[in-house]
Amino acid sequence: MARAALPTIASDSGLSHYLDDIRRFPMLEPNEEFMLAKRWREHGDPDAAHKLVTSHLRLVAKIAMGYRGYGLPIGEVISEGNVGLMQAVKRFEPDKGFRLATYAMWWIRAAIQEYILRSWSLVKMGTTANQKKLFFNLRKAKSQISALEDGDLRPDQVKVIAKRLGVTEDDVVSMNRRLSGDASLNAPLRGDELDSSEWQDWLVDDSDSQETILAESEELDNRRTALKRAMAVLNDRERRIFEARKLSEEPITLEELSEEFGVSRERVRQIEVRAFEKVQQAVREQISAVEAGAA
Repeated sequence: MARAALPTIASDSGLSHYLDDIRRFPMLEPNEEFMLAKRWREHGDPDAAHKLVTSHLRLVAKIAMGYRGYGLPIGEVISEGNVGLMQAVKRFEPDKGFRLATYAMWWIRAAIQEYILRSWSLVKMGTTANQKKLFFNLRKAKSQISALEDGDLRPDQVKVIAKRLGVTEDDVVSMNRRLSGDASLNAPLRGDELDSSEWQDWLVDDSDSQETILAESEELDNRRTALKRAMAVLNDRERRIFEARKLSEEPITLEELSEEFGVSRERVRQIEVRAFEKVQQAVREQISAVEAGAA
């Protein structure tokens, strides 16, 4: 499943040629997909894996197109999505009874979003769940209020978006500037003679001190490390369900997970609850160990 074996995009201008290339790979019937997946999983057949990947390249391209508004080369976005697809093929269990596309969508989106966050200069500020939610949903929120092409948002638009996404108005302004590119702080809030105020008059520098920022960053790193260690107590299925239901910006439904694992929704809910309890217990044990060491 080497990446070099897949069609590539030399530049954004080559997108049309790439799409033509991947259309040459046939879609798989359920039985064919199942047999190929069995050959790969049980015998490590690289040809079977290659057919599974290439038959789903169109799915990657479709998902990647939804991330074109982040200023990154579409070829790289698709390439990262292909990496996620290959990871999905490696872990796909055909005996569970669901299709590869259903399982692979999560891996593709995760790979693309990780690449985008890694590539943007705002990755340091996008550390909280709300900020990441804002990052990936701001364009949609702007579209809903017909503000996509307005450049700087008006204060009333900022308030609407902040309320809808559950973030601060300052976060909306800052994120919009980063997604829109640098814009002058001297730009007028309104384009009439009655109001000559500028954006810099409306913005207030209430940012935390460097010491506070460093302390919060260290605390966040500690929490992430503790969570990662705690999740080590979960098996693969528990980890997948826990991440999809508790850590995802857009949690996957019980119905989708029940189809993925071939079990009932109630069974998925039980696994989710059990996984959460196991992680909580692991975190408590870590805290107890730290406190005991400090005593």
